[in-house]
Amino acid sequence: MEEFGNFEGNFEIESTDEILAERLELSCTRLKEIAEDGESSKWFSFFCVQASLLLRIKEIADIIGGDISKVQADDLKRFNRELYADILPENYAHSYTNPDYAKEIFGEECGAAVSVIAAEMRSAIACAFENDMDGILIRMELLLELYSSVTNFGEGEVSDGELADFLKKDIYLYVSDYYETESVKRIGDLVDPGRDFAYKVIMSSGEDTDYLYRFGEYITDNEIKTAKFLNSLDEAEIESMASTFTEGYRRGFVLTGKDLSKKTSVNIRYPLGFERLIKKAIDNFEKIGLRCVIYRAKQGLFRGYSVSKNGFFGANPNPQYDFDHQEDISFILDGQLVTRHLECLKAAWEQYFDEARGHAGPAVLESFGTRPFVPVRKQTLLRLSEKQQKIATRFRTESGTMTNHYIPGEERSFTIMALPVPEIGDRFEDIFKSVIRINTLDNAEFTAIQQSIIDILDTAEYLHVTGMNGNRTDLKVHLMKLEDPAHQTKFENCVADVNIPVGEVFTTPVLEGTNGVLHVTRVYLNELEFKNLELDFTNGRVTDYSCGNFEDEAEGRKYIEENVLFHQKELPMGEAAIGTNTTAYVLSRKYGFEAFLPILIAEKTGPHFAVGDTCYSHAEDISVYNPDGKEIVSRDNEISSLRKNDPMKAYFNCHTDVTIPYEELGLLEAVGYDGTGTAIIKEGRFVLPGTEELNKAFEG
Repeated sequence: MEEFGNFEGNFEIESTDEILAERLELSCTRLKEIAEDGESSKWFSFFCVQASLLLRIKEIADIIGGDISKVQADDLKRFNRELYADILPENYAHSYTNPDYAKEIFGEECGAAVSVIAAEMRSAIACAFENDMDGILIRMELLLELYSSVTNFGEGEVSDGELADFLKKDIYLYVSDYYETESVKRIGDLVDPGRDFAYKVIMSSGEDTDYLYRFGEYITDNEIKTAKFLNSLDEAEIESMASTFTEGYRRGFVLTGKDLSKKTSVNIRYPLGFERLIKKAIDNFEKIGLRCVIYRAKQGLFRGYSVSKNGFFGANPNPQYDFDHQEDISFILDGQLVTRHLECLKAAWEQYFDEARGHAGPAVLESFGTRPFVPVRKQTLLRLSEKQQKIATRFRTESGTMTNHYIPGEERSFTIMALPVPEIGDRFEDIFKSVIRINTLDNAEFTAIQQSIIDILDTAEYLHVTGMNGNRTDLKVHLMKLEDPAHQTKFENCVADVNIPVGEVFTTPVLEGTNGVLHVTRVYLNELEFKNLELDFTNGRVTDYSCGNFEDEAEGRKYIEENVLFHQKELPMGEAAIGTNTTAYVLSRKYGFEAFLPILIAEKTGPHFAVGDTCYSHAEDISVYNPDGKEIVSRDNEISSLRKNDPMKAYFNCHTDVTIPYEELGLLEAVGYDGTGTAIIKEGRFVLPGTEELNKAFEG
């Protein structure tokens, strides 16, 4: 595509409060003129809708006035309904944000621009609640610039392609010019506890669930019922869950020998409705010297779109909307834009250098139970070209390396825990209690059982895995050879610390010699369903792939490329693991929520294999030990070991687990250097001596 980096922008980057107010007033005046224009052409109708939206967002920002606690609940509920109405499934067919509708009205070339513009205008909603008047202003000025580009030409004076190019240049310059200020906001959100919008709402929350509307996210009965259910629990239950969450985080530092005492902040990410639990977690973290950074899962051209949210978030009004816009940046992406973005991110990291060095990493609470989303893959979707895929990969790699420089991987940790939400079904309370049981299983018991598995794995040359009951898996996974078996081990004995719940042993495979087919009949990855997902490995790299989501096989391949491989041509196997949490497996099937399980729990319900980076990404040089005192030496593979000489080729900044459930597992055996196989799991049951206790869950 054409490079736009040489065009001169019309957007002002910085302004004082006085100038900001003047620019806002001028923009509002001009937008009102557009909104009240009597023209009936398709373009005037489009700009009228966008102008009205921005004016309403500005009006709501003025009502809030930087203090959300003073706004009446009825007003907040009304804002919630009207701001998200446009993209709800029942209205989406006639929304300008819908690529199909935009193309129908404006044609293929201009339709893409219209859809991108409409989505970017909606990204101003969060600005109203967080008192980000600058964020509202820049979108107003972008719309006015676009309006000028359209009205400067009379009907028929330029072709649709030429007009689309003018709109593309305006959008390009807008993004390029504001990368500087938006990057500062982005990094500040990541590491600065002083950005305390969500913190204040959480700490002021109580039994009246109307507080949920103060976040400015889409709120449904699911979030309200979640909050009410947590409010119904006694304090001891809340303290137990919060302690599991925060103690797992602390243990992650202890077990990896990292110094938590020099850290000053932790990032909490969670879905709305769990505030009573989060409030207690905040209290626990503050007692160990960590202030909490809690930022919104924002979307737009500056931050991208994703069905899977990263931050705090409410209900998803329409996952198809997110799916439709996940590659909007392809409308303008080129090498100069990525270079500009990386430069601005580096400057922002430097501005927050001290805060970044004091940041300890994320504590993530996931939820599950919402209706599975199966996207419609439209022909009108914007997609990265092959050239842009390489550019996007470069950005992911370099920005990930940059993050690791300012928040060193060898100094940070994380924890993840998952809980169900009421949408999971009528037996929500039973399911919730079962998940609490899953999350609080005995660490000591599992440590001993898993050690018996590791002992045999340490003698193996490779793992051999085959499927059954329609599963076509036939995979050999090569393992590192130990030089000092008395003091070294291949697999980590993983209990409930950074990765709650308990229940897996994992390693970094040797890529050379790792060959075969990994297949699952159904799996959910990054909030998306995959049917009959099949990945073929040659020397540890994914070399072929397919799924049954679409009649057109090519569409299925693209689906995998975008949402599993992330446009990498040969993504490696970064992890091989055996899940041992049979309790999670049995309870999920007893209560019928196995289809809803997040990867966090699902990976514990069978062997799983991750494509992407290793589990030790950016921290391979830190010595890690199992409870028996042996050092886990299989932290590197042939690709991550490139980090010392060519770090840009060492990491992919993704890690996606694919789990084979026990009912699809025919055999998992450890094959020794003499070719002798020792079965660990056979026909879905543990058969290795020392693991018998795991089968009791299957027996009732």
